[in-house]
Amino acid sequence: MQGLNKVTLIGNLGKDPEVKMLEGGIALAKFPLATGESYKDSEGVKQTQTEWHNIIVWRSLAEIAGKYLKKGSSIYLEGKIKTRSYDDKDGNKKYVTEIIADNFIMLGKPSSDRANINETI
Repeated sequence: MQGLNKVTLIGNLGKDPEVKMLEGGIALAKFPLATGESYKDSEGVKQTQTEWHNIIVWRSLAEIAGKYLKKGSSIYLEGKIKTRSYDDKDGNKKYVTEIIADNFIMLGKPSSDRANINETI
């Protein structure tokens, strides 16, 4: 049986996307995305929990993210979850879980810069 690796998030950027151009002119963008959920605790007091997600975007979508997304931007995104490992400077194995986005939609009121986004895609 095959599995399904699908993530759907709606949240706000924690900082501006960091865009890098790799060999061959391939764009890569990284940014943190905050999602929140609210509930009432046993005493009826509203509690809010924020979860932070490490987002990775590739190619033309990365270029669009770098041009139009800013800290605080609200987006809907779809992608897959991926965990990778690396060794830190002391030789300890570290793990990072990231969301590899393959699609996003900017939410909220369009800014003047993105008014003509369809012309640039």
